[in-house]
Amino acid sequence: MCNEAARRIELGLLRQDFHDLRIPLRFPEGAPNMAPLPSIRITDPTVIVRASFDASGEAELVTRRWSWPGAHGRPVYNYRSDDRNIARGRCLIPVDGFYEFTAPTEPGQKRKTKWLFTHAREPWFCIAGVWRDDAAVGQAFAMLTTRPGPDIAPYHDRQVVVLDPTDWSAWLDGSATSADLCRPAPAGTLTPTRVDGTPAPPDG
Repeated sequence: MCNEAARRIELGLLRQDFHDLRIPLRFPEGAPNMAPLPSIRITDPTVIVRASFDASGEAELVTRRWSWPGAHGRPVYNYRSDDRNIARGRCLIPVDGFYEFTAPTEPGQKRKTKWLFTHAREPWFCIAGVWRDDAAVGQAFAMLTTRPGPDIAPYHDRQVVVLDPTDWSAWLDGSATSADLCRPAPAGTLTPTRVDGTPAPPDG
C-alpha cells in the first residue's frame, strides 16, 4: 500500500490551477509552508484541500497529519473506497508523486525496488482522501485506494485514487458519489520510474 509520497509544488502554481478550475481557494490558517517535501511518510503533516465549513462554496487549504491510529494502534493511512459510500470528510491531497515497492528481482538484491509514480501529463495531481477528527491526534487524513489500473497493476494489487482535475470540484462538493469517482486510473495516466533514475521496463 502507498506509505510514502512526494510534494514539491509551489503554492502559487497550486493556487492558480485551482483558480483555473473555478475552485476558489482560501487559507483559514494562513499560507501553509510549501517547502519541497520529496518524502512524506505516515504521521507526517502535509497540505490537503477540503470544502469550507460555511456556505461560501470555497475550498480551504490546511495542513494535517497523514494517518490516524486504528485498531491495535496501527496507523490508518490508506482507506479502501470499494463498496463504501464516502460522503463526509472528503479531501484532496496534492502531490507530484507517490511511491510503491516491489520484491527484489535481481541476483544479490536484498532490498525491495522503489518506484516513483508521477503523472504522465501534469506536473502535479490530487489523490482522493478522507479526513476525520481523532481524539488522540486531532484532525488527520488517509488516502483512498481502489483496484489497480493498468499502470499500477504490474507493481501492486491496489492503487491510490488519482482524481482527474475535472472531478476535483465534484469530489469536494459531494455532487458525485464516491463510487463514480473512486476508480482505477486509465492507462497512460501514471509514469513509473525507479528512484535511482532507471525507467521501468514495459512489462513492469
